[in-house]
Amino acid sequence: MTRTVPRPCACTTVRTASRRLARAYDSALQGTDLNVTQLAVLRAIERLQGEPLSRVAEQLSMDRTSMYRSVAKMKDHGWLMLSDGPDARSRSAVIAERGRRVLDRAAPHWESMQSQVVNRFGRRRWSKLVEELRALTDVVDAVSAGSPFGGAKEQDP
Repeated sequence: MTRTVPRPCACTTVRTASRRLARAYDSALQGTDLNVTQLAVLRAIERLQGEPLSRVAEQLSMDRTSMYRSVAKMKDHGWLMLSDGPDARSRSAVIAERGRRVLDRAAPHWESMQSQVVNRFGRRRWSKLVEELRALTDVVDAVSAGSPFGGAKEQDP
């Protein structure tokens, strides 16, 4: 009996693209003191001001250990101020003035890379890819949760 498993591996394909994108964005941010992960964390903290860091980690699909390690480094740089939450396990962060300056310095570098990538890829294709990646994330969440969806047949677009 021959089993047909779709190739290439979804995880490897997306992770490879992710690593290459991260390297390109990190290169664009060189000299700003930030890498793309730190930029994403700072922007998420900015959007979710006052929310627990666990919520920030959830929004970025980061494990809490990685989030807290990243936040600790940013606090040491003076980019963030941390405060205790309503319970012993909950902390939140706000961007300090030094962090605001770092974000402002990084913004044009990120914007340039983002525009180049999206424009060369194509804005319509980019919008569709974002939509498809969100759908893929939903599928992965359903399969990971043991949903019967994992056994569903592939749907045509």
